[in-house]
Amino acid sequence: MSRFFRALVIVLLAASCGGGGGTSAPRNLDNACSILQQRPGYMRAFRAAERKWGVPVHVQMASMYQESKFKSDARTPFRYTLGVIPMGRQSSAFGYSQALDGTWQEYVDDQRKFRARRNDINDAADFMGWYMAESNRRLGISMNDARNQYLAYHEGRTGFARGSYNSKAWLLRVADEVAARSVLYRGQLATCRVRR
Repeated sequence: MSRFFRALVIVLLAASCGGGGGTSAPRNLDNACSILQQRPGYMRAFRAAERKWGVPVHVQMASMYQESKFKSDARTPFRYTLGVIPMGRQSSAFGYSQALDGTWQEYVDDQRKFRARRNDINDAADFMGWYMAESNRRLGISMNDARNQYLAYHEGRTGFARGSYNSKAWLLRVADEVAARSVLYRGQLATCRVRR
């Protein structure tokens, strides 16, 4: 095996291991206990964000499910012109939290976390906690209000304040689903044995 080939294999292996859990989603995404048993690092990340920002684990998990289905390398789909010519992705959203480039940079600068990565569960959970805590501070949205926290997360705080979501029936339906999943996860987390 040549040196080049060995180096390439090492680089590919290292890349596939990054991001706190790989690119594949956990199985059984309707069961919070199952998710956290498969990925113990998730609970540490969610608990740390809960302690730091006050956003409950079940609210973080329901929002992250909606954003990325817990895939570390999740991206928005490509846009096409004439049905076949790719024109780039729908947005710059990336990673577990689907943070946009600009919002992620705002977080990095504000928190001075210059090594933070969107495909790292610890950084993604901290970002989500930071964003929701700021929505609580600026807009008065309760940390336990998964529906409105998600709407502010999706639309941005300015859009939420303007009520931009009211003209998007599909988004209101999705926000209701996030709220329902949050309740589901909260009930499951109260009964499962997961290392805290």
